Order: sequence, then structure tokens, then C-alpha cells
Amino acid sequence: STADALVTSASIDLNKPARIVFARDTRPSGPPLVAALSRALSAMGAEVTDYGILTTPQLHYMVRCLNTQGTPEAYGEPTKAGYYQKLATAFHRLVKGSAASNISGPIHVDCANGVGAPRLAELADSFAAMSSPLQFDILKTEIDSPALLNSECGADYVKTRQDGPKGIALTPGERYASFDGDADRIVFYYADPQDRTFRLLDGDKIAGLAAMYFAELCKAADIELNIGVVQTAYANGSSTSYLRNTLQLPVSCVCTGVKHLHHEAERYDIGVYFEANGHGTVLFSQQALKAFKTTEAHSPAHASALEKLQALADLINQTVGDAMSDLLFVEAILANKQWPLERWDQDYTDLPSRLVRVLVEDRSAFRTTMADTQLVAPAGLQEKIDAEIAKFSAGRAFVRPSGTEDVVRVYAEAATRSECDTLAWKVAGLVFDLAGGKGERPSEFL
Repeated sequence: STADALVTSASIDLNKPARIVFARDTRPSGPPLVAALSRALSAMGAEVTDYGILTTPQLHYMVRCLNTQGTPEAYGEPTKAGYYQKLATAFHRLVKGSAASNISGPIHVDCANGVGAPRLAELADSFAAMSSPLQFDILKTEIDSPALLNSECGADYVKTRQDGPKGIALTPGERYASFDGDADRIVFYYADPQDRTFRLLDGDKIAGLAAMYFAELCKAADIELNIGVVQTAYANGSSTSYLRNTLQLPVSCVCTGVKHLHHEAERYDIGVYFEANGHGTVLFSQQALKAFKTTEAHSPAHASALEKLQALADLINQTVGDAMSDLLFVEAILANKQWPLERWDQDYTDLPSRLVRVLVEDRSAFRTTMADTQLVAPAGLQEKIDAEIAKFSAGRAFVRPSGTEDVVRVYAEAATRSECDTLAWKVAGLVFDLAGGKGERPSEFL
């Protein structure tokens, strides 16, 4: 049978007990799914641990802890309390003394009416018990109304609409963040103090902040490590230029999908990866972790940098993108840099960009190469796209098929909003006209 073949090929010892851990979110489908899973696992004789309601990243944390117990790479205590204690302790190692005084007012967090709301409330309780300078204003917490999950709120809504969650008025000088529904993505934003316009700090900005701070700390600690950043083609061109030209760091571009970013980040001693949508984390090699712990300090500044590197390695959830962990490490960096969100936003200015959805008869007709940035099929289409790109200052565009529906997505950038929109509509028109557009041709396509 297929199962027997899998057992043989993977050299699975069936005499060892299977250990399964699971959790669920706040959606009403959770309890019946858990009940069915529990019955199936019980029938198979598996050892089962039900963690109840957790965020997706929290469950990843539990698995890592269980799989590393009793080893030199032990990751922590596999409980909710262990998770909160690890993050809170690491944060306060990073933010103490003068850095603590730089935290002004609460961070307002939109939890998208998802599982992040009750779990962030528990984390906030852990911080309050430690008399933390960081306070949380937890918003969009209606987890008992399934229809409200990600409805006019959450990280994707905020990034796509370039506006705050519905019903939340942004006050200049305040800090805001939005999780997605399962709390593995985060974006930050604020109201410009001059004209109150909405300003977004997305995954590209988070990657730049993290990479900059790690480079500074490693230099201060006199540690030579290979620091790199992993992006996808959807990363804004200005962010890539900032990383390569200003920070002088290597940048890898990979296909869309967390599995591609995570694996590429493992090539670095400190691998920073974030998708523009706010999903990402930082990975540390064993060499880096050893250097943080064993490098001898030669001065108070040297010792401080080493302690901060150790604390960051504990604060960051290396298993997967984690909105709560990412929220804390951004807040810790800003406190140490004495930066408000406006100062962080000044590192570089995003090029105007636009994402256009084009309905097609057959998405399988589109094949890409070079990390999704170039088409190899349909034949001849890429050459026409290149000709359009060449007409625009700082122009960039690519076409990528959806993995789930007969749609292709056109991404475009250019030096001005007008040029960007024109480029996006021209490329979308080429796709529709030359590669099997479906339905009525949208009037905005050029």
C-alpha cells in the first residue's frame, strides 16, 4: 500500500509511539474538527496533546520545544505560560534603563477579530505582572462573531486599502499595528503629524529595520557573521536598494511562499525574511547563537551589544512568522534607537506600486522563471512587457499566475504614481489581449 511504501522509504520505526500535538483557532468549525481528529488519533493509538486555542505561531513554538527537549538546542517550555514568559523576559532584557523610558504610550493593536486577541491579552497580562513600560491597547477583539474575522480590519485589509481598520481613528503621534486573523502577520502604521495622512510600515520596512539593527549590534559586539535578507519579487524596489546600497547587505530574491523564504534564510548566520504582507521572522545559525554566548566582552558597550543579541535570539520566534513576537522585537528596536514610527519610515521612501488582477481562461499557460519575475510562457509576452517597462523611470513589472484560480496578478512599480498606474494597466492589457483574457475587457486596461 501507499502507507507501507512511505514507512519503508522514510525508515519509520512503527514500534515508536506517535506523538501528535494540535490546537485550533476561534472559528466555530474548530470544535467539530478537533473532535473528529481526536477520535481518529485515538483509534490509531497516538499520544495526543490538545493545546486548545492558540495562534498558528504558538503551535509551531510548542512543536519546536517538544522536539528539542533535553538537547543542546532546547527551545523553551512547551506551554502557553512558557511562551509568554520567554517573550516577556527577553523583551525586558532588551528594554531597560534609558531604553525603557523611550516607550511612550500604548501600542494600539488591531487583532482582526481573530485568535490573536485573547492570546495577546494573556501576553499583556504577563507584561503587566512585570511592571513593563510597554502597554497594549487591544482592538478588534470580537471573536464570538465569525463574520467579523478579518472584516474591514487586519493586516491584509490595512495594507491593501492603505488605511486604518474601519472605526479606528488614527491619532498623530500614536503607534498602531494590525495582525491578520491567525496572528502570523503584522504591519505597522501611523498618521502623519503634518497632514494626518495614513503611513504604512509593511514587511519590507520590518526587514530593513531588523537587518539594520543586527548589523549595528554585530559591529558593536565585534562579531563577524553573514547577515542577509530574503525577499520575493513583491518587495518594493526601494527596500531592496536600501538593503543593498545603504546597509551593504546581500539580498536574495526567491519565489513567493514562506517555505522558499525560510529555506533561503537558513543559508545565512542571521537570515532576515519578510514578505511585503508582513509575514516573516529572523533565523540564527548555530554558529551565530554560539558567538552571542561565548564571545568575551571587552567593554561595557561590547557587553551590552552581546546581551541584546542574546535577548533578540530568545525574543524572535524562529519557527515561523509570529505577529506577537514581531510586534515585540520592533518595539524593542525602536525603544533602543529612540525612534518614533516617523523616523523609522524615513529610512527610504517606497516607490509607488500597484497590483492588478487579470481573469484568464487558463492560468497554466503562464510559466515563470527567475523567482517569478520573468515569463517563459506564453511565448513572446515577456518581450512586450519589457518594452513597456523601458518607457518608465524606475519601472518594474512582472506577471505571476495564481496557484488556486484562473487569475494572473500583475505587479508594477515606477517613479511616480501616474507612471506606475499607467505601466500596470498597460501590462494588464497585454496579458488580457495576448494571453487569453476572460470576460469583458476592463475599461482601465490600456
